[in-house]
Amino acid sequence: MKILVCISNVPDTTSKINFTEGDTKFDTNGVQFVINPNDEFGLTRAMWFKEKQGAAVHVATVGGANVEPTMRKALAIGADEAIRINAKPVDGFFVAQQLAEVIKTGGYDLVIGGRESIDYNGGMVPGMIATFLDMNFVNTCISLDVDGNTATAIREIDGGKETLSTSLPLVIGGQKGLVEESDLRIPNMRGIMQARQKKLSVIEPITATKATQDVSFDKPEPKGSIKLVDTVDELVNLLHNEAKAI
Repeated sequence: MKILVCISNVPDTTSKINFTEGDTKFDTNGVQFVINPNDEFGLTRAMWFKEKQGAAVHVATVGGANVEPTMRKALAIGADEAIRINAKPVDGFFVAQQLAEVIKTGGYDLVIGGRESIDYNGGMVPGMIATFLDMNFVNTCISLDVDGNTATAIREIDGGKETLSTSLPLVIGGQKGLVEESDLRIPNMRGIMQARQKKLSVIEPITATKATQDVSFDKPEPKGSIKLVDTVDELVNLLHNEAKAI
């Protein structure tokens, strides 16, 4: 089985976010970037397939040279090869087209992407890839097993879970549950040294449509002061008349 894990290079959640050029550009100065958490769950699940079933695991991303440390971390975790598509990931439609071309030419059986990235939270790339390539698709996937050409997946739905059986080739939009946070792997020294010798290919993007553009960014309003109440009646009154929440 040949697996491609799609990786997003995202700001660490502890980073202080700022914007420049009249709030039209994201300021990357001083920001630490990491593997998108939903993608890291998927990468860890792919490592289980590698160790238990002998799968080959590749990782791919769309981005400039600045994303290579993130890709090297994925290699240090255990991926066999990395592919960087040399383009700015301007929107989900563009990114999905680039990744779909890599998947089509690479002959992958299973494509694991995160349900969404934690920066733009678009939640669109895995579904678009599946549509472009006419592949089966399971979103919000929290469990995945593969036996031969058959995959059994569990996904979250409103009010519960749904178990599905489908065939490869398959695209999933994964999240926590594929593995737990305690299962995530920290690269050790051996993995870091081996990652330096693994193949990291840089390919040029195909001509593709950019369907959206960022117009401006706004930070959330600062949190207001906390008001403590002594009785339920007082709480209900405030929620109804002041917060207008009920």
